[in-house]
Amino acid sequence: MRLPRLVYEGLPWLYFLGGVALLLGSYRLHSGGWSVLLLLSGLLGLLGGVVVWLRRRDFRTARTEYWSKSEDPGNDDMLR
Repeated sequence: MRLPRLVYEGLPWLYFLGGVALLLGSYRLHSGGWSVLLLLSGLLGLLGGVVVWLRRRDFRTARTEYWSKSEDPGNDDMLR
């Protein structure tokens, strides 16, 4: 399944903002089972947003490094 670029790039922010909204909802309920459920869901949303953002950043960095090394055939890091 392919997502439009705008949606794909916005997913980490959607997870993060959804997590914040759930945490605020948990805070407003003050107590009870729903509050705990919203708190845990909000923390998972925050964690999911951060994990997706960090994984994409690391992948893009590694891809850039890979392509920059493969473009220079005379670059032998082993000989240095």
